[in-house]
Amino acid sequence: MIKRALFRHALQRLRESPAVAILGPRQCGKSTLAKTILQTRPSCYLDLERPSDRAKLQDPEAFFHLQKDRLVCLDEVQRAPEIFPVLRSILDESGGNGQLLVLGSASPDLLRQSSETLAGRISYLELGPFSLPEISKVKGTGKTALRRLWTRGGFPRSYLAPSDSASFTWREDFIRTFLERDIPQLGIRIPAQTLHRFWQMCAHNHGQLLNSSQLGQSLGLSHTTVRSYVDILEQTFLIRVLPPFEANLKKRLVRSPKIYLRDCGLLHALLGLPSAQVLFGHPVYGVSWEGLVIENILNALGREWQAGFYRTSAGTELDLVLERGGERIAVECKASTSPTVSKGFWTALDDLRIRKAFIAAPVSSSYPIGRGVRVMPLANLLAELRR
Repeated sequence: MIKRALFRHALQRLRESPAVAILGPRQCGKSTLAKTILQTRPSCYLDLERPSDRAKLQDPEAFFHLQKDRLVCLDEVQRAPEIFPVLRSILDESGGNGQLLVLGSASPDLLRQSSETLAGRISYLELGPFSLPEISKVKGTGKTALRRLWTRGGFPRSYLAPSDSASFTWREDFIRTFLERDIPQLGIRIPAQTLHRFWQMCAHNHGQLLNSSQLGQSLGLSHTTVRSYVDILEQTFLIRVLPPFEANLKKRLVRSPKIYLRDCGLLHALLGLPSAQVLFGHPVYGVSWEGLVIENILNALGREWQAGFYRTSAGTELDLVLERGGERIAVECKASTSPTVSKGFWTALDDLRIRKAFIAAPVSSSYPIGRGVRVMPLANLLAELRR
């Protein structure tokens, strides 16, 4: 089993909070992680998709009383949103930390109900598909780990599939199941075919500015409908909306956000790219690498850093700007093994007074290119940023 980086964070949060919620897309490994956590202490696990387990919560107060001093895990908690008001009184009655672990796919109702009813009692963690640091620790993967992650994405069953074709089939099935089963279960009433077309359009616009009006015209939808579809895919952790970096400069800055599919394997499945050979000859090759780099960086840094991209109307651009306190770091993503940057890159560094920048590229070792800028393999860059 590939050990998840979130394991230690979850244990720490359970020591500090009465309840912990682990949210993320389906099939990303939430249940596997939870069962690993439950092995560390007396516990009880309920899968609320199973009628027999849901029946045990017909009288939740009595059930939790029987499980006193045990950590209770409720998997697929979005199937029983009515339980949240009861959970508040149960947590308050006991008063201790580490009482409850809930797992779920995000939805507007789930986030609203849990945050309103359990305010001050629950801590949220986000689990995504495998990241590069997680798979790099597995013996025998070596240099193939990055290429496999880039091609197949990080969903466990996709990444660990016995072949590229088996992985691609799994991802196609995941997309179909998400649209036909998971979306209706979240209470969202959109035809599967319509949302599939929209998701594919997002894939074609991966790494580009979000133009709701243009997307709407392509699909015969209003810009407000497009924005609501973006919200659905964002709240279910399937796309990332990267905002423009806010800077107080006397320049005309681009104000529209960018959109990325958060898992590059799903990106390739939606675009019909079944293997590395096909990907490397496709126009999406460069922005696919960009999305992989950005997702791994933001996953590694958590919410301590503010993240955005920088672009002026004159075309000066940085793929990723990270800010914490008064510190700013820039990251440029290049899919070439011999990356070069344009004059606009250096201009952007001067605009934002950035003295430390990186170029993330599929190279074998790090090297400087001047003015505090280094070309680095993604694994080395992630290790550098986590220091």
